[in-house]
Amino acid sequence: MERVIKFLKKNKTKIAWIVITLVVGSVAAFVSGNYDTYEAYNKPVFSPPGWLFPIVWTVLYIMMGFAAGIIAESRDLDRGFALKLYVLQLSINVIWPILFFRFNAPKFALFWLALLIVVIVLTIKNFRTINKTAGNLLIPYLLWCVFAFYLNFGIVVLNS
Repeated sequence: MERVIKFLKKNKTKIAWIVITLVVGSVAAFVSGNYDTYEAYNKPVFSPPGWLFPIVWTVLYIMMGFAAGIIAESRDLDRGFALKLYVLQLSINVIWPILFFRFNAPKFALFWLALLIVVIVLTIKNFRTINKTAGNLLIPYLLWCVFAFYLNFGIVVLNS
């Protein structure tokens, strides 16, 4: 038990960022509403089943939060700006599923997702200048969002 307490104290900043990121993602999922709309769309080739998305997002949110925790713990003078970029991209991320699922607006969501990808790239660049590992932890998130862009684009094309 003593080891657990020591671990929690040592990693409290990282754990806090992971929890914040997971909570924000969960709120977005809850507010987004009906995911049956995804199943109803004609989808492009390589579209994963709907049940896979929450699993992937949970793993990505943990990695993202851990990366933000690394940056928050750094003594780098640019960490404040890097964390502001992180919060910005997380805010943009939260809005995408609301646009796509709640408002059933895949065309607008596609443009929003492009914005998200740009801000993720900027966040990775800023994180990497502070801590290479933190920046690298965001690369799977970027790749997943690029894949989401492909899916979103395919849905727009196949359902217009």
